[in-house]
Amino acid sequence: MTQPIWQPNPDLTPTTRIAEFTAFVENRHLVQLPEYTDLHRWSVQNLADFWQAVWDHFDVRSATTAGPALATSVMPGAAWFSGSRVNYSEHVLRQADYAPDAVAIIGATEPGGATKTLTWRDLRTQVCSLAVALRDSGIGPGDRVVGYLPNIAEAVVAFLATASLGAIWAACGQDYSVPAAHARLGQLEPAALITADGYRFGGQVRNRADEAAELLALLPSVRLAIGIEHVADGVQGMTTWSDAISAEDTGSNPIPVSFDHPLWVVFSSGTTGVPKGIVHGHGGVLLEQLKSSALHFDLSARETFFWFTTPSWMVWNSLVGGLLVGATIVCYDGSPTFPSTNTLWDMVDQFDVTLFGVSPGYLLECKKHSPNGLRGSRSLATLRSIGVTGAPLPASTAEWLADELGSNVRIASTSGGTDIVTGLVGSAPTLAVWAGEISGPCLGVALEAFSADGHSVRNEVGELVVTQPMPSMPLRFWNDPDGRKYQDAYFSMFPGVWRQGDWITVTDRGSVTMHGRSDSTLNRHGVRMGSADIYEAVEQLPDIHEALVLGVEQADSSYWMPLFVVLAPGCTLDDALRQRIADIIRSNASPRHIPDDIIAAPGVPHTKTGKKLEVPLKRLMQGALPSSVVDPANVDSPELVDWYVDFATAHANEQQAPV
Repeated sequence: MTQPIWQPNPDLTPTTRIAEFTAFVENRHLVQLPEYTDLHRWSVQNLADFWQAVWDHFDVRSATTAGPALATSVMPGAAWFSGSRVNYSEHVLRQADYAPDAVAIIGATEPGGATKTLTWRDLRTQVCSLAVALRDSGIGPGDRVVGYLPNIAEAVVAFLATASLGAIWAACGQDYSVPAAHARLGQLEPAALITADGYRFGGQVRNRADEAAELLALLPSVRLAIGIEHVADGVQGMTTWSDAISAEDTGSNPIPVSFDHPLWVVFSSGTTGVPKGIVHGHGGVLLEQLKSSALHFDLSARETFFWFTTPSWMVWNSLVGGLLVGATIVCYDGSPTFPSTNTLWDMVDQFDVTLFGVSPGYLLECKKHSPNGLRGSRSLATLRSIGVTGAPLPASTAEWLADELGSNVRIASTSGGTDIVTGLVGSAPTLAVWAGEISGPCLGVALEAFSADGHSVRNEVGELVVTQPMPSMPLRFWNDPDGRKYQDAYFSMFPGVWRQGDWITVTDRGSVTMHGRSDSTLNRHGVRMGSADIYEAVEQLPDIHEALVLGVEQADSSYWMPLFVVLAPGCTLDDALRQRIADIIRSNASPRHIPDDIIAAPGVPHTKTGKKLEVPLKRLMQGALPSSVVDPANVDSPELVDWYVDFATAHANEQQAPV
């Protein structure tokens, strides 16, 4: 049996926040929960007691007496803490009572840009002042405030001010074009727009003042427009940020709202149609983020949390959740690889980061371009955990990372999604880490792998399902009045059971292997495999920068599996490299999944949140019209889609040509 790449230190385990919480549960319920697996089992078998324990342990405050933790457990439609009245912002800003002069937010930009800090006192003052400006424009509970913003401290202030009023927040990054931003934010008919005049990326200042003004013109419902002076002089015709936060703090407190009052709307990728607006509530997000930040990531007050992200990705929402436990968060406006992959690691040292979060793709780039190792002259003395999400972390990358960082740094892979703005599977400071696997289901998540006929399976690939409700499951989709789209999205395959849309394997030790999206599964010769297994094998080759594999069911009932590879600089796709690719897939993945064709491509298009465009490109290869399967405005490199369209056309013509 392979050995874990990280194991809990028995001398430190008793000091973790999850150990403290476990003792709280044991004393309250007179149970013994010596291992994480025992605590997890108890959490899903006693769901109401578990979430009540989270509420009480973290001193969640309600303006009214809360009802039972879980009054109705039918999905969808579970009823949590009926009658309670809470506010997400209140639970963030109360941290200012404990250490007003400690740093709450570090705002950093690419090398050469400024670094600013907000203390907890600053944060509370700015949130309250901005809330006054919003309220003076008639904005209150149920109104929508939208952001077109980079990952800067002002974005966090804007969100918290919005939430404090019971208004609903939504945002996207300024790398989105105006039509793509409008496709999301315009659905909400917002009362206010908060934007910036630009952002920094790849060594360049990207001025977006004209685009911000153009977006405003497309939002006739906006009553207040605020332009942040971030890279230039703000946005002409908009209220300046300095004016917006200059209102006198009248000492007004965040407005208590019902547990299921909408907090924010986050959006699906929108690659194949209008992005779905997914609505989450104050109470559900509050509880889930307290659980994940404290119990899974082991964050405490005065520690520093830095996850590279943008406001377009739910990881940004999770980063903000670090404030709930008093941690300092780092907002970074810039590229992760400019001027090199060293940049983010240097920031870990500079800001004494405790938890550092990145994507597997970034770590693979570090592995390929760090000949002298990650540490170099860095101490990384405060670093305790590396969070990894966005795609499966290959075993080879995890093993390399563990060797680089040593036994004091936990590799905390996690997977969840925009749908539930939290993790479904993840790590914990009391749970071992195995290369290529995620340590186990998160607390309170009744996770299983289901076969096609709805039976739970172990040690074989199945659909990731959740059989009991979670507080942060969506309240609804925006513009889905009868709930039909919501029902179809998650509950149509297994009635009453949440289907996430991922292929997983649950092992005998309880860990989970992610195989990719179930709608892009490779079903070769009756054997199913996730695309992630192919990428793990191929992308470790130094000649390959990135790969894309598609499983294409064709009109004549045949099955075609092409592999597109993006070559590293100076490399050529010759017969020898094709053979090496086939060999590594055969030995590291499956001999049944050797591609039919291996094609050099100029790049791989992704969603704006970094996911490969597998399903849309598969449909292109099946002959679908490009306009019906992909919206270029929602793709990081639209010109690459054109290349795949041309390739699909040429391939189809070749197949139809007479022999």
